Amino acid sequence: MTRIIGVRFRNVGKVYYFGPKSLNIKAGDHVIVETARGVEYGHVVLGPKDVEDSRIVQPLKEVIRLATPKDDAREESNRKKEKEAFAICQKKIAAHNLEMKLIDAEYTFDNNKVLFYFTADGRVDFRELVKDLASVFKTRIELRQIGVRDETKILGGIGICGRALCCSTYLSDFAPVSIKMAKEQNLSLNPAKISGTCGRLMCCLKNEQETYEYLNKKLPGNGDIVITPEGDRGEVQSVNVLRQLVKVVVEVNDEKEIREYPADVLKLKQRHKKGRDKEKEKDRDLTQEEKKELELLEKEHGGEPAGRKERSKEKKHQARKDAEHGRRKASGGRTSG
Repeated sequence: MTRIIGVRFRNVGKVYYFGPKSLNIKAGDHVIVETARGVEYGHVVLGPKDVEDSRIVQPLKEVIRLATPKDDAREESNRKKEKEAFAICQKKIAAHNLEMKLIDAEYTFDNNKVLFYFTADGRVDFRELVKDLASVFKTRIELRQIGVRDETKILGGIGICGRALCCSTYLSDFAPVSIKMAKEQNLSLNPAKISGTCGRLMCCLKNEQETYEYLNKKLPGNGDIVITPEGDRGEVQSVNVLRQLVKVVVEVNDEKEIREYPADVLKLKQRHKKGRDKEKEKDRDLTQEEKKELELLEKEHGGEPAGRKERSKEKKHQARKDAEHGRRKASGGRTSG
């Protein structure tokens, strides 16, 4: 077992583990630690606890010291300098006529580096901009391109639910979200209703997914044939997933009647093709424009634009083809010799 503490460097960022040494550290304290970016000022979000060695990424770095009032003052000064750096960088971007949107500026604690986060539709040649910024700040400059989800996480905002965005309040990492989740939860596939502020699928679709998967396993599908407690044969018209109720169309005295039953009192007689193809039917109801928009909602934009990812895939594919061609050519040469 290894004793660790969890440290976060931004308001809603990933939690990193460090060794507390013999220091009396508790959740809520501020500490000075060494990271790959240099010496950093972090907030302790997880107090000292013992975890299995297999869960620790070695080598585990230790805390340098608890933050002093002088460290707190320096961190506050850095936050003020970041606002100034942001304004200067925006002016430089406009002067260089670059197609990029500046999102945030960040100083490392030791002022060894200034990081600028931005979004752009494609690749941006910012070499001249970096030189210009380096001459102003007299330190190392790093420009980092981020995706639309990361942009929303940094900027924050209010969701359609009326609450602060999940990504900017408590989500450390983005969980994969898919259109299948919206279908499973029987939500409208209207892109405007299932997309978040960032223009991607709402992260909260993931919150109830496991519950819906569990409940849907107990329910028949629309169009399935079931036997009611009275012994009548009927067709499932609709289901209420959360209440576990099923509406069944039964024929009584040559007249069709809709009855509602708890799912556990019905016996499944036959899976109807209509039930199995429910997702396909939903897809057919969508226009081509909505389908394209839904595909776009599912796309993940990390630190690399989609266009660059595609070009990267093409290069890798071409490299494999060239390598295969080279092997065949070499093999042919040996045979002819």
